[in-house]
Amino acid sequence: MSNLFPVISMDPVLKERLPMLKLGVLSFDHCTVITSSPDLREKCIRLVDKLREEIEVAQISQLSEIQHWRDAFKKLGVSPTRYRPSAEALLRRILKGEDLFGVNSAVDQNNFFSLKTHIPFGSYDGNQIHSPIVCTVGNATDRYEGINGREVSMEGKLLLRDERGPFGSPYVDSRRTRVTEKTRRCFQVVFSLQPEDELETILEEAGSAFLEIHGGSMQKAVVF
Repeated sequence: MSNLFPVISMDPVLKERLPMLKLGVLSFDHCTVITSSPDLREKCIRLVDKLREEIEVAQISQLSEIQHWRDAFKKLGVSPTRYRPSAEALLRRILKGEDLFGVNSAVDQNNFFSLKTHIPFGSYDGNQIHSPIVCTVGNATDRYEGINGREVSMEGKLLLRDERGPFGSPYVDSRRTRVTEKTRRCFQVVFSLQPEDELETILEEAGSAFLEIHGGSMQKAVVF
C-alpha cells in the first residue's frame, strides 16, 4: 500500500476483551466532497421510510448487530443505555420521527450505511490524522471536542488514537478530524463484530458507492 494509507493497529489488551472486533478500513485519495448528492438523499429517504415500516423503537435492542455492540460496551464497563453505540443512536432518532439531517455527501453516505447495516461507521479527514493509529480503550486523560461541539470524556470507551490523541470511536467522533467539503483524503472505519466475509462485503459496497459520488482512488484493509 502507498504511504498515504494510515498505519493502524489493534491494542492486544482490547483484542483480548473483544476478540471478535475488527476494523474495516477504507482510505480515499483525491476525492471531492460536496454539499449534497440528490441521488444519495433520495436513497436515504427511501431507507428511512423502509426502516420505519419494518422496525419499532421497542425492537431496536433485539436487532442482532445492536445487541452485539451493546454487549461489547458492557464488556468494556460502559453503559450502553447512557452511551449508545452510534448506529443505535442514529436508528433511534429516525424511528422516533426525527429527520436524517444532511451534513455533506461523505457524512450522509456514512449515515446511510450505518443505518443499513446497524453497525458503527466513522469518517475522518485523512489530512487531519497523524499516523500511526491504534484502536484501544481510553484512559482518564482521554478527552476531545465531539462533532456536536461538546467535550467528551473517552475514559473506558473504545477509541481510535493517533499521534495527537483520540479522535474517533463507535460512540462519537471528534471535531478535529471531521469531514468537510475541503476534505480531499477521506479515511473511513467500519467498527465490526461481524465475520470477516460479511465485513468484506460491506467494504466493497460502501467503497464503490463512495467512489461513484466522490471520485478519486481507494485502498482498503481489514485490521484484526
